[in-house]
Amino acid sequence: MCTDWARVKVLEARDCRYDTRRFFKERRHLARYPMRSSWRAFRPGDNAAPAVVVARSMSPPARILGLDPGSLRTGFGVIDCDRGTLRIVAQGCIATSGGPLADRLRTIHARVTELIALHAPQEIAVERVFLSKNADSALKLGQARGAALAAVPAALGVHEYAARAIKLAVVGVGGAEKTQVAHMVKQLLRLDLRLGADAADALAVAICHANSRRLEMIA
Repeated sequence: MCTDWARVKVLEARDCRYDTRRFFKERRHLARYPMRSSWRAFRPGDNAAPAVVVARSMSPPARILGLDPGSLRTGFGVIDCDRGTLRIVAQGCIATSGGPLADRLRTIHARVTELIALHAPQEIAVERVFLSKNADSALKLGQARGAALAAVPAALGVHEYAARAIKLAVVGVGGAEKTQVAHMVKQLLRLDLRLGADAADALAVAICHANSRRLEMIA
């Protein structure tokens, strides 16, 4: 009896089986709708417009003199940038500690003039003046900066960058510490030597300008 009952269930299931061929035969008006997805038949190369390649020239090679002015110590750094490659030429510090302020400013002017005559940079990069709580220190810094820039010939362009922008370009963080800036300068220039804080800041200014030149050519 169980066998007969199972046979009846199989027959009922066979009769209830869904016949897709009969469904589409009775609904021929559906034939105008494609059964395959349109994206399967899409060929990218059939109607695609030819790609337009815009050639962008690389930034021309240049020698950059970076300056970090100070009334007591003025850091400097000279780098060559060519096709995204940076190479250090010279670095150091102009120490003017001691003596009247007028003599220190005269020393800064004379040494910057010697650096420009010796290394022949095409562009000058300097840190922009920032606000200081100490008015006396701000005035001395501004005078030292003026003495350094007064030594730059009129034919050379002077580019200014904020301290936060320099740190962001070199370290990736606008509030980076001086030790972090010095470390990244050594990594970017592949230096294996002891680098003073003032020279590291000056080289960071030069690197920031080199990156800015490259971005201006891309934009």
